[in-house]
Amino acid sequence: MKQNRRNRQNAGKRKRTEFGENGPIWLWGTHAVTAAIANPDRKVLTLLATENAAKRAGLTDYEPQTAKEIDNRLPPGAVHQGLAARVEPLAGWTLDELIAAAPARIAVLDQIADPRNMGAIFRSAAAFGIDAIILQTRHSPPITGIVAKTAAGAVETVREVRVVNIARTLEALADAGWLTVGLSGATDTALGDIIAGEEKLVLTLGAEGAGLRRGVEKACQHIARIPIHSQMESLNVSAAAAIAFYEASRGHISA
Repeated sequence: MKQNRRNRQNAGKRKRTEFGENGPIWLWGTHAVTAAIANPDRKVLTLLATENAAKRAGLTDYEPQTAKEIDNRLPPGAVHQGLAARVEPLAGWTLDELIAAAPARIAVLDQIADPRNMGAIFRSAAAFGIDAIILQTRHSPPITGIVAKTAAGAVETVREVRVVNIARTLEALADAGWLTVGLSGATDTALGDIIAGEEKLVLTLGAEGAGLRRGVEKACQHIARIPIHSQMESLNVSAAAAIAFYEASRGHISA
């Protein structure tokens, strides 16, 4: 009985190590894996592929696997499309590095907890020219396989920046010349009216349901809303992010 309990505890530790936030992680799915392979900053430790998936992706150096064998290496329900890679986490930028790089468009996510929402936001960020996403060191999920799969490769191209204090970070960005705008439904000011013509812009989105925390909202220079029909109270945060990013991209990216 004691041996069985110890085995279960050890199995739990192995699973946390394999899929946890502090060490190598598994990525899966065609877009997530091929983007990781193409990223010179990403260290790929293990690459698994079925024969058909390897042919589609043009891979020559991989470990041949059946779909079932890949299933057994990944979390339950992972839709891998015949491709999976165990990789080292990417090294994120510091706030000082971000300010020095001076990207035109930055997003800040205030305690957004759902990994699929986060992945969808990364994908929209890549589509609409958001160069970096700032997350809190605590209270935000790590970039895991679920985030990467939903992001469809965007975690490889949109810089991740982790900070301890979101409010102070917004103040630092404002001091460095960015216009900082928080999104909230509790205002009559339309987003488009605030950001038109701005060269350096930070868009801040709050957690699902709760929205921006009071301290974070106060740290933003402006609060604006996405105009929506009165029959609908609010949007999912990833949908709101996509609309806001599109609005911010107008005049800054070409098709």
